[in-house]
Amino acid sequence: MARVTGRRSRKRRLQSDINVVPYIDVMLVLLIIFMVTAPLLNVGVDVNLPQADAHALEQAKKQPVVVTVYKDGTLTLTYEGVDSPQKIGEIELVAKVKAFVAADPNVPVYVAGDREASYQSVYTVLALLQQQANVPRAGLMARSNEPEK
Repeated sequence: MARVTGRRSRKRRLQSDINVVPYIDVMLVLLIIFMVTAPLLNVGVDVNLPQADAHALEQAKKQPVVVTVYKDGTLTLTYEGVDSPQKIGEIELVAKVKAFVAADPNVPVYVAGDREASYQSVYTVLALLQQQANVPRAGLMARSNEPEK
């Protein structure tokens, strides 16, 4: 009888592999279901929204701070409340623009370079504004070729 039990243990070995065929079948069925239902989900829904006579709120436009660089290297500063550009040095420029940015971090700051100004002088002013005056974004100003209406 000892032989019979030994043969049975040899015939029935444990299988340690996972049978993935049923999982693949389920996945393919789900894929087909989603492929069929996905185009049906794009149907629009009619919604009757209430009407109102209110006007849209207008955001107050912020006056930009404009630094102008002339061909001889002089700088002028124009900002809200000033009628004419003020001649200014680099140290004063950094101090004033830093104060504007501290008061309102979203104030637009532009650098306008004269056509005859060197690229180096305009670049130096941009570097001053970003590094010393802590301006997050300084833009270059340009004049449009289109005639004003």
